[in-house]
Amino acid sequence: MSKRGALRNGVEYCLAAAGLKSLEYAPLPVANRLAQCYARLLDRAVPRLRRVALRNLSLALPELGAERHAEIVDGVFRSIARVLVSFAKFPSIRRGNLDRWIRLEGGEHFAAAMRAGRGVLFATAHLGNWELSAFAHALMAAPMNVVVRPLDNPWIDRMVERRRALGGNRPVGKKDFARSILKALAANQAVGILIDQNESLDSGVWVDFFGVKACASPGFARFAAHSGAAVIPGFALWNADEGRYVLRFYPPVEITGDSARDTRALQAILESVIREYPDQWLWIHRRWKTRPPGEASFYERG
Repeated sequence: MSKRGALRNGVEYCLAAAGLKSLEYAPLPVANRLAQCYARLLDRAVPRLRRVALRNLSLALPELGAERHAEIVDGVFRSIARVLVSFAKFPSIRRGNLDRWIRLEGGEHFAAAMRAGRGVLFATAHLGNWELSAFAHALMAAPMNVVVRPLDNPWIDRMVERRRALGGNRPVGKKDFARSILKALAANQAVGILIDQNESLDSGVWVDFFGVKACASPGFARFAAHSGAAVIPGFALWNADEGRYVLRFYPPVEITGDSARDTRALQAILESVIREYPDQWLWIHRRWKTRPPGEASFYERG
C-alpha cells in the first residue's frame, strides 16, 4: 500500500465504495442510469482506455472501420455499466430472483463433467459479465473456486473480495494457487480461470488471436492435462431481447496434453465468441502488450 500511497488508496476506496453503495441502494432503473453515467465518466476521465480499445480494434477487426470501432467501444462502456449494477446488487440477488438477472444454457455439459468426477475447469474471460457468471453459478449449482489477481488498491481489493464471496465462491490468489487448483479439481470441484489476459514473454506461448500474435499463458492447459478435469468454456452474455444475461456453457474442449496446441485451441474458441459479441469484451486492456523480441509496442507509453 505504501508504494501507491495511503492517500491515493483512501481516495480511490471512498469513491469506489460510494459509487457501489449508490448502485446497491438505488431502485434498479435508477441504478442502471447511474451506472451508465459512471461508465461515461470513466471514459472521459481516463481517455487512455478508449485509445487502447480503438487501437486493439484496428489490429483485430480492421475491416469494420473507424465508425464501427467507435460504436463497439461505446458498447464496451455500456457493458461495464451493466457489470457494475449486477455487482452492486449481489447482496439482494437470491435463488428466488436469480432468473430476473440470468438464465443457464448448456448446463448439461457441467452436469456430465461432474458425473465424471475429475472436476471442471471453466475457461472464461472479461466477456459479458464475468462477475455475475461466477456468482450465479454458486447459486445455480455449487460454489466454485475463482482464480483472481489482487487489485492494485488493497482497500478496494478487500471490498471486492467480500462481495464476490457472498454467493459462497472461494477466491484463489497467487500464493500457492497451483496446489489450490489441483486440490479443488481432485475434490471434483469447479475452478474458473480468465484466459484472455496478456502474458509475459518468459512464461507465455504465442497464439494467433484475431490474426495478430498474442502472448497467452499455457497454465490453464497444463492444469487440464495434469488433472484430467473437463474443460468447459463459459460466459455470461447479455441478451438485449430478454433484458438479462445468458450463462452459456459450451461443449467440453478436448485436451491433447500439448500445452501450446491446447492453449491455441482455447484462444480460438474465445475469439469466435468475442466476434459474436464484440461490444461485450473488455477491449480497453492491452491484450497485445507483449511483443516478439525486436518488435515495437502497439501502444503509446503511459
